[in-house]
Amino acid sequence: MGSVRGWLTLGVAVLALAAASAPLNDELAKAVTVAYASQGAVPYSWGGGHAVRPGPSRGTCRGYHGAVRPCPAEKTRGLDCSGFTRWVYRQAFGDDVLGRGNTDDHIRRLRRVDVPQPGDLVFYGMGDKTHHVGVYVGGGKMINAFATGTRIRMDDVTVLKDLIGYYHYRT
Repeated sequence: MGSVRGWLTLGVAVLALAAASAPLNDELAKAVTVAYASQGAVPYSWGGGHAVRPGPSRGTCRGYHGAVRPCPAEKTRGLDCSGFTRWVYRQAFGDDVLGRGNTDDHIRRLRRVDVPQPGDLVFYGMGDKTHHVGVYVGGGKMINAFATGTRIRMDDVTVLKDLIGYYHYRT
């Protein structure tokens, strides 16, 4: 946890200038800061981040279909994609606004937007079935918990081909 705080402090300092110049509300600016600060600091863990309180937790191997065998989730304290966005939004909004569910549950609490702001969430899937989410940080980039064997990282929003769209928490 100490390394996450270190990254957060660095991220706050680095992003203070960018956040001050961008027309973001405070919560979205905080979400971007927390997402940037989390890069490299937390491993991906299938089902991680879905405990009673948001944040890194041991994952589960139930429903795991990843390429890394055997499933390492039950031994890995980390976050999956929806656990990551839940944790980021908890820190940014001061409350567990996304709740314990998965990406399908989270998207229902949000409003789709045509023009995303940094801090909005970007979802992937088909129709009303989602499978991935990240924090949009601008410039066609997102920070996300991508897959087993990775850590929180930045990717182009085109890393997956089934982009559903961008979603905003506040109306």
